[in-house]
Amino acid sequence: MADSKEAGAEAPPAGAAARGGLSLLSQGESEEPSAQGSALLLGGNEVKSRAVVKYSSAPPRTAFARLEEKTDLKLPPANWLRESAKLGPAGTTILGNSRKSKPFSSFGMAYDFIDSVGNDVDVVSDSENIKKLLKIPYSKSHVSMAVHRIGRTLLLDELDIQELFMRSSQTGDWTWLKEFYQRLIDQKWQRKKKSKEHWYQKAILSKFLYYSINGDGAAQPVPSATEQQESSSSDQTNDSDGASWPAPFEMPSSVSEDPSASSQGLKNDFVRNILWTFEDIHMLVGSNMPIFGGGRYPAVSLRLRDNNKPINVLTGIDYWLDNLICNVPELVMCFHVNGIVQKYEMIKTEEIPNLENSNFSTKVIKDIAQNILSFLKSNCTKEGHTYWLFKASGSDIVKLYDLTTLCEETEDKYQNPFTMPVAILLYKVACNMMMKKNQNKKHYGTVRTLLLNCVKLLDKSRHPQIIASANYMLSELFQLDEPKKEESSESPLNENSDESYSEEEEEMPDSDENGSYSTGSDPSDDNKAVAIIKSVGELSVPEKYKSIHQIRPSCAFPVCHDTEERCRLVLSYVLEGLKSVDSSIKKESDLPAADPNTPIPLKYEDESTRGGPEGLEKQMALFLDKMGSLQKGNYSSQSGMIPGSWQHKMKLQLILKSSKAYYVLSDAAMSLQKYGRALRYIKLALQSHDTYCCLCTNMLSEVLLFLSQYLTLCGDIQLMLAQNANNRAAHLEEFNYQTKEDQEILHSLHRESSCQGFAWATDLSTDLESQLSVSCKCYEAANEILQFSDLKSQNPEHYVQVLKRMGNIRNEIGVFYMNQAAALQSERLVSKTVSTAEQQLWKKSFSCFEKGIHNFESIDDATNAALLLCNTGRLMRICAQAHCGAGDEFKREFSPEEGLYYNKAVDYYLKALRSLGTRDIHPAVWDSVNWELSTTYFTMATLQQDYAPLSRKAQEQIEKEVSEAMMKSLKYCDVESVSARQPLCQYRAATIHHRLASMYHSCLRNQVGDEQLRKQHRVLADLHYSKAGKLFQLLKDAPCELLRVQLERVAFAEFQMTSQNSNVGKLKTLSGALDIMVRTKHAFQLIRKELVEEFDQPKSEETPPAADPSPSLNREEVTKLLSIFESRLSFLLLQSIKLLSSTKKKTSSNLDEDVVLKTNKQVYSQLLRATANKNASLLERVDLLIHLLDQLARGGGSSAVVQ
Repeated sequence: MADSKEAGAEAPPAGAAARGGLSLLSQGESEEPSAQGSALLLGGNEVKSRAVVKYSSAPPRTAFARLEEKTDLKLPPANWLRESAKLGPAGTTILGNSRKSKPFSSFGMAYDFIDSVGNDVDVVSDSENIKKLLKIPYSKSHVSMAVHRIGRTLLLDELDIQELFMRSSQTGDWTWLKEFYQRLIDQKWQRKKKSKEHWYQKAILSKFLYYSINGDGAAQPVPSATEQQESSSSDQTNDSDGASWPAPFEMPSSVSEDPSASSQGLKNDFVRNILWTFEDIHMLVGSNMPIFGGGRYPAVSLRLRDNNKPINVLTGIDYWLDNLICNVPELVMCFHVNGIVQKYEMIKTEEIPNLENSNFSTKVIKDIAQNILSFLKSNCTKEGHTYWLFKASGSDIVKLYDLTTLCEETEDKYQNPFTMPVAILLYKVACNMMMKKNQNKKHYGTVRTLLLNCVKLLDKSRHPQIIASANYMLSELFQLDEPKKEESSESPLNENSDESYSEEEEEMPDSDENGSYSTGSDPSDDNKAVAIIKSVGELSVPEKYKSIHQIRPSCAFPVCHDTEERCRLVLSYVLEGLKSVDSSIKKESDLPAADPNTPIPLKYEDESTRGGPEGLEKQMALFLDKMGSLQKGNYSSQSGMIPGSWQHKMKLQLILKSSKAYYVLSDAAMSLQKYGRALRYIKLALQSHDTYCCLCTNMLSEVLLFLSQYLTLCGDIQLMLAQNANNRAAHLEEFNYQTKEDQEILHSLHRESSCQGFAWATDLSTDLESQLSVSCKCYEAANEILQFSDLKSQNPEHYVQVLKRMGNIRNEIGVFYMNQAAALQSERLVSKTVSTAEQQLWKKSFSCFEKGIHNFESIDDATNAALLLCNTGRLMRICAQAHCGAGDEFKREFSPEEGLYYNKAVDYYLKALRSLGTRDIHPAVWDSVNWELSTTYFTMATLQQDYAPLSRKAQEQIEKEVSEAMMKSLKYCDVESVSARQPLCQYRAATIHHRLASMYHSCLRNQVGDEQLRKQHRVLADLHYSKAGKLFQLLKDAPCELLRVQLERVAFAEFQMTSQNSNVGKLKTLSGALDIMVRTKHAFQLIRKELVEEFDQPKSEETPPAADPSPSLNREEVTKLLSIFESRLSFLLLQSIKLLSSTKKKTSSNLDEDVVLKTNKQVYSQLLRATANKNASLLERVDLLIHLLDQLARGGGSSAVVQ
């Protein structure tokens, strides 16, 4: 007969639904949920009862055979105690089984229906136990039950004291409970033997049931007297030994894959398991009651009654509850006298409470059920504890003891045989809740409580697998990659205790206005009892024991205030799990001795011993070889773990969890800028991963992705350490610190591998180049890992991040080598040629930039590619500058090498602009590249102008190249856009115009012939001088440059005057030159302002100056320019006076010219007197010049407008 397990009910046949009847299923018949239960109206009181069969192993439904009158039941039927097709292989136990249920029957059911435990169901028990509890107020017989709480579910099992103590006398296992029982409860305990009447009634019932299913009455050989005797003794043995109490020391050392199949008495051997809802109480009940059906009676229960003994209340309650639990609508009773069948009687279930001599109120039964449940839920509060509900025979007092607490007072607390089943059930319920995909995080607190209580119950040395697994699940409850705000969303801060109820917490009795089970001075009180019901009569009082708080919910999930706290909790569970695994591995003697309390030394190596970048390359090659071999599944464990064993699987999971936790810790430390701490954590993460790699037989792509992420973070940390070298001592201190927990985890890792696979990546170096190289290698390794499988396409975001970091670190290293080359260049003497060291640094720098550009281009990052092209341009300029120092300074010429490198620089800047495309992509980078390009053209033009390569090129060609370069520089110099760089651009543009004007001025002076070219140069010089003057006037900090430009313009006018013959032409040129002089007033005003500020500054700052003042005026240059200006002004005024005087003699008097002449004479006179005074200060001289220029402007000495 095959078992059929479906979560449904036995479907009623046609016409039975109205009565709420249930019939047995045929073998293999599907079970569908019943559309309704049965609502019974009994004695005017409505009692709601609904039964849904969750599981049935009953044989095909059979009609009972109605026995003829005078049938002698003392005679055995032909089929008695024989297996038959109708009964199936379990024949002798399914029907007529009156033996007591096993002590762990509720656990067997709980294992099979793990979804119901802890949440939906209030009680899991054998139907016999339920009936016994509900009959307490009516019965004088003793009650002894074990009670366990799992979540909100109570598990009830019979605790057969007689059987228990008989076992104790044989094994000595339960002596502590026997002593306690004798001391407090029954001082004269002795085993009570069952009467002959008991065995007679049992045998006659068994024969009756076999007669009822036989039906055909075919003559079959009757068992011999010997066989009957053996059967009887076998039956008797089953009654006493069938409970099969498990020995406390015979528990399996690991969790069985199928505990229900174990030989420990945990099997669910009920014919059917029923989800019974009685009023608001939900119960999972096991029942073996035989149900017959067929024909007129689709479902009936069959009972045998002695006609001489009237039915009593206890029997009535028994029959009624059995029919309610199994949803059977009718009861058939067969009456006999001394084993001779008399008659049959059929009674409907709802009529049972009203039978003669068996009157009882269904409402009272309901109240009893609710009171007992409330009493138990209010007092059986500690998960994992075994409670004992006891009522002595003939007593009205019901007591509840906490056996776990009593057991802990003995030498061996693991003597409680319930410990293992409870622990496994706690573990299984937690597993089930964890595996539900739609499980809400609010249940994590419950799962955590279940697991903590499970671990608490078990002996670490005996059950390492469960403890390791439970600790791993505890660590899994904490989502390391989730934001902190979600952690505490389900609970207030004050509910973060370690378990739902702490061991020290005293349970206060649940009292109400009627008074309840408080312990007072009553002699019946027992100070060892958790709670006492003083009189069973109280159970019939409605809501007498209604619990105020029902059962308190499991504790909320602990609130972790930061990432580090969360990770530390995870690591504490991982460590406990690792300890359990390690303790179960036998080959301890083969391991190297290591003390977990002794810190593992962290070697601090200087760069000189590390072997530099070359050594790093070798380590990287070895690492990549190892990663390649992992793909082939190489396995190497030092501790001797067998691949595929539970230790191997569990340790892999725990190690992987520890690596994740350390990674998250490192990331958190990184965000806090604690780079030494971050490196220590990532080192532990990589050591964990290295051990994982040694143990792993088949590397998952997910784990490879983790490694890539770890190495990426390690690269970030090494880069930040390189950039924060000033705080190196603090970082080193953080790096070398280790907690005891970390040491112990590392000790467990060292049992499997040397943990040195990633040593190249996690050392804290003092050398900047080494740190940058390690960072780069980390990123390269992370990238290589992504190439091993299809990780690159599966994780495009991570791949892009790795390439960005590779591009960035290569830029950093390129800049580092470039700066080193620039430093070498500045250190060497001017005359020396370029050294080999410099050239090597250029090559390294260029190689890094080139690779970085390739990285950014491969992910279409135009902006960063442009920045690296810009840096490559800068490197080319440094190369050009290095070649300018060769040769004598006096004979220096712009060399071809300089031109080559400057042109290369220009090419890279233009590539950068092409990479960006338009300014809109990234305005700041666009402007920066334009500025650098302008600077390159300007520098090249300036050098060609200052150090003209006349030995190789003609003057005209040089001037043409300079002019083109200057104009290109102007093109990329944006003077219009308002920005922080605008003044610089204006200054650059003004300087370019000034230089071009000077160049054309020089050409004009030195050229002979070709009047057309001279005229062109004259116009260009005048144009550029004019533009330079206007741009310098826009700037507030370039008065000297403005003054120099104006003086050169005056010199240019003087040069033009020398080639003029007529006085009128000369006078006009002089007037223009004086006009330029007057326009310099703006420059002198700026100079005066700065001189005044310098003069006032010491007065206003009598205290020591807090900071350096803004760049002061170059007094030497100002003095020099001032002298030249005075000299040229004096010369122009003198020439003007002479020309005006001579013109006045030759021609008639002109009023305007007279005024100009007079003004010029006065200014000239004052200027001569002033220049003669050698003691005048710079400020006085500037003031005088401003005054004289004002006079000239007013007096018509020029046509200038006063500024």
